Amino acid sequence: MAISDWPEQLRPRERLLKAGPQALSDAELLAIFLRVGIPGKDAVALATDLLGRFGSLRTLIHASRADFTSVPGLGAAKYAQLQAVVELARRAISEEMASGEELSSPHAVKDFLRLSLAGQPYESFHVLFLDVKNRLIEACEMFRGTLTHTSVYPREVVREALARNAAAVMLAHNHPSGSPAPSESDVLLTRALVQALALVDIRILDHFVVAGHQVHSFAEHGQI
Repeated sequence: MAISDWPEQLRPRERLLKAGPQALSDAELLAIFLRVGIPGKDAVALATDLLGRFGSLRTLIHASRADFTSVPGLGAAKYAQLQAVVELARRAISEEMASGEELSSPHAVKDFLRLSLAGQPYESFHVLFLDVKNRLIEACEMFRGTLTHTSVYPREVVREALARNAAAVMLAHNHPSGSPAPSESDVLLTRALVQALALVDIRILDHFVVAGHQVHSFAEHGQI
């Protein structure tokens, strides 16, 4: 039975308009994005199968084009649409962070970093440059590495911070292997960056480690 034949109170789109998106399951939200199913499966059934195949919504969002389009009924157009949705969400959070308000809470930063870093198959090191009122100037990926290692050069971070007249920075990198716990090398790198940036009077407010939906904050754990 097509979703259009369902009772109105059960259709995902109508439920969203009446109760809001938070009332829908992942599969129902994904079904609205998909719009249509494939022969033998309506959009909700297809969405449920997709979540089962990829294991989670996060993994689906960050799937490669080849993996995504290997699913019957999903092509390059749907992949492009999904990436556009993710990028819009990332930019909306970035705008919120740069709205002129002080970044006194790490929640928006964590959401932004999950969208930027979670699901990447390689390590990536980002720096968020802040002004004297802890407002975001710019967020940049500065270094990219392999599955388990990224080379980070403190003098490059110092140079880019000075170029943007930053008063403070936040650091972030991901662990594609799965655990957000910082390694000993992460701790040593953070100390080296704190020392290097202190020489030019720039503070490091936090260092985040992203692994899937988990985010470890050095500041919250008294490590910075």
